[in-house]
Amino acid sequence: MPPIGDGMGKKDVLTDAAVRNAMAAFRGSTNVLLVPRRAFLAGTAAAATVAALDGAHAQSPSVDNILIIDAHIHLFDGARPLGAGYMGSPAYRAISKTSLPSMYSPLARPAGIVGAIVIESSPLIDDNLWYLEECRDNPIMVGVSGNLDPGRPDFGEYVEHFHRDPLYRAIRSSHFYSADNGKVALKPDQVSNLKLLAQADLALDTANPSISLMQANVMLADAIPDLRIIMDHLPSFDPTPDNQQAYDAVVKAMADRPNIFVKLSQVYHPRMSDGVVVKDYEPLRARLEYLFGAFGEDRVLFGTDYPNSYGVATISESVALVKRFFSSKSREAAEKYFWTNSARIYKWIKRADDQPSQA
Repeated sequence: MPPIGDGMGKKDVLTDAAVRNAMAAFRGSTNVLLVPRRAFLAGTAAAATVAALDGAHAQSPSVDNILIIDAHIHLFDGARPLGAGYMGSPAYRAISKTSLPSMYSPLARPAGIVGAIVIESSPLIDDNLWYLEECRDNPIMVGVSGNLDPGRPDFGEYVEHFHRDPLYRAIRSSHFYSADNGKVALKPDQVSNLKLLAQADLALDTANPSISLMQANVMLADAIPDLRIIMDHLPSFDPTPDNQQAYDAVVKAMADRPNIFVKLSQVYHPRMSDGVVVKDYEPLRARLEYLFGAFGEDRVLFGTDYPNSYGVATISESVALVKRFFSSKSREAAEKYFWTNSARIYKWIKRADDQPSQA
């Protein structure tokens, strides 16, 4: 995943305190800023207060007290001997090299998040096992979207191995196509391997949105109709006058394929043209409305992208923004976005009493 750039919003000192004390809960890391217990409690309370204030305008019957599954977070431990290839946003890397469920949970729960899915951010195949071990020990984690290369001849063996674990629900891969002089073509060997993913009833995450990747997703959806394909972070794509027509066409084409789903995540993001993080609600609402209208309530998912989002928007800000948007929708539509759709698409498993479950 590429870095999010330097265009950051106003820093929330109170929430930063909560982040630091959550990091302090992770024992043994020399890359953690320790905060006294009193500061920890104050910071956690402050995070809850920020969430309440940010979400006050969004409270309506459709979003009030709604349970949330965060379908997109990243875990890593750069303090290991192996290190970590990805360690969050530049702002996050400046304060820590680790992101663990025990650090995420106290930041997420005040916003109503009761479960999360880790999305791979490592090229190391061994980290598939590390993700599973971290999730197994932390019931807030309901699933893993791992890293397996469909270009490898042993892809099928790894799919067969990992999909036996009920926490292993998907992989993320976005190099199953070529794009030469603007012409997109699928790689036949990878298509053959991704059919094995569908046969194992696992989903495919793809990122980050580009015209060529979205076109490839359309082609892959036609080639493997029973593969559940997820386009991550679609709101972060900023069309230009030069590619607006192509963007509209490929969004429509993806929407016409019922096995393509989209994460309405990275709504707050550094703008492609200048790195500015747009905070005004109206342009963000318009983009969400456009994508929600295209894909409908059954094919959109929630995710915070934490800690890639750190320094751009707090978890509570990200939740409050989309709650505000869904406050004008039905309760059923909001529940689909915040957890029901991810349960159907990823087929994650309930692991704690406070997590929702489908009848």
